[in-house]
Amino acid sequence: MLQITNIRQGAILNHNHGKEDETGLTVLFEGISDFPGPVTLNGVPARRDGRRFMGEVTLTQKINTVTAESVSAYGNFSQSIVVVWDKKSFKRFNCYIDDHSFFWTDLAKERPKHAFDHFYLKGLKEIHNRTGLKVTLNCFYHNDHFDCDMTQVPDIWKQEFIDNSDWLKMSFHSLGEFPDRLYIEASEEEFRRDYDMVYEQIVRIAGVETFIEPVVIHWGIISPACVKVLKEKGVRTYASAFRPRLMGGPSALERAAGCKENNIARSQISDKNNALVPTDLGFGFEEHFTSMEENSYIDLHRAFYNPHLDMTFFRGCCCCNLVPLDVIPRRLQNFMNNAAAVGSEVFNVGSHEQYTFPYYHNYIPDHMERISKAAEVMVNNGCEPVFFARGILGNEAWDK
Repeated sequence: MLQITNIRQGAILNHNHGKEDETGLTVLFEGISDFPGPVTLNGVPARRDGRRFMGEVTLTQKINTVTAESVSAYGNFSQSIVVVWDKKSFKRFNCYIDDHSFFWTDLAKERPKHAFDHFYLKGLKEIHNRTGLKVTLNCFYHNDHFDCDMTQVPDIWKQEFIDNSDWLKMSFHSLGEFPDRLYIEASEEEFRRDYDMVYEQIVRIAGVETFIEPVVIHWGIISPACVKVLKEKGVRTYASAFRPRLMGGPSALERAAGCKENNIARSQISDKNNALVPTDLGFGFEEHFTSMEENSYIDLHRAFYNPHLDMTFFRGCCCCNLVPLDVIPRRLQNFMNNAAAVGSEVFNVGSHEQYTFPYYHNYIPDHMERISKAAEVMVNNGCEPVFFARGILGNEAWDK
């Protein structure tokens, strides 16, 4: 066996993982070799300590291949992994809010003089002014609660949206809220049609400057055909995974019955780590529905790069409509402490639009306060607001 053991395929490495200067990031790679001969790392002899080997490799590109090779009497054996240099990395957080259709419906009906007179947009702007928050509003084409779609929204506030597009972006999320998991078996044609419909309306209403590539589709899980379209649209960053997976929260039947999701969220808070945890279904369920190695890695390191898909996946830290206000600081602090231990500097905060609206059956009165608190905690801990769709999870150093 010959294997690099301390760094995973797709690891996103920064100054916390080695010595960085203008020319590269020098990182120590370690591994195990059962072969008696010498081991090289990218052609440079590694040090041996019995079965263990180790040596430094300088990463000079955004995407780097590191190869460990052993020459033995049995032939040559090698392993190659791909890693990312997150050049000039910094602590940062992305924020997106899903399921937008209510504020579009209000704008279509009320037609205020200024879009940001609407309480929802006004609230987000106040959070931005106070914390620097940057946020992406993931949009539905149709409001399945009030039979209104984006074509009914006038374009009279386009310049206002453009003027705020440095911090407020909009993206495609789905044709509508229902049915659940709409794109798990969707065709390429269906998905492209829906994507283009939302894109065209966002550009019409808010300008091309306001649109940004999505980093999550409604429910997250999509068919391979949809992935193909996303890649064609320039998407290179995505939340968690494309595959079907176990997900927490109330069932479709519970939601249809008007369950109070906030109460369910409170019952799912773990005293151990202040995190939302799904019902324990046992090892067999987790093994079947998830990649356990991948999940454990992304839970701790927050992100990784899949070279075969040319896609960076990230894991969220806090969904504000599921986490009570008083728990948010502890929850986020736990994630930051764990990330610091492995050198990760990327975090994501999310939520869902409808919980801000008093006429929604699962209205959460302090929902906007939760979003504000999450932004405050991140900024107070030295994180800069970014858009994950840009650069390497918001770090655009390679693009300059």
